[in-house]
Amino acid sequence: MLASFPAIVFAQSPCPGIHVKIPNIRNNAGSVACALFESPAGFPTEFLHSATHIMMMKVRDSQARCNFLDIPPGTYALAVIHDENMDGKLATNFLGVPTEGYGFSSGAKATMSAPSFEAASFSYSGQNLDLTIRLNY
Repeated sequence: MLASFPAIVFAQSPCPGIHVKIPNIRNNAGSVACALFESPAGFPTEFLHSATHIMMMKVRDSQARCNFLDIPPGTYALAVIHDENMDGKLATNFLGVPTEGYGFSSGAKATMSAPSFEAASFSYSGQNLDLTIRLNY
């Protein structure tokens, strides 16, 4: 039966882009926000004002996927949050420690503060790029 489907069904997207998979999300509550930055300005906390592109996706089956299409070549960094309570920001406890999931491109880690743009940055050639970002809770 699958042999009768046109080949185009199985082809990659004709529009190149940065495709971000977020697996193993703690639960299906809320949404995932993916913020793509092209400079250190505002990274990663000021994503509403400083990110080049922002995508909000519902969590389905404990995963989400953000696709940034038609992005010019350059150096970028990604910040991802699991906004479980849908308030538009990363919830923290009284000490400022995040209580919702967060993650960054290039495996950048938050220690006493968020990582720098340089730690999370990656080069994008303008072709299809598949990334996986695992959230920390």
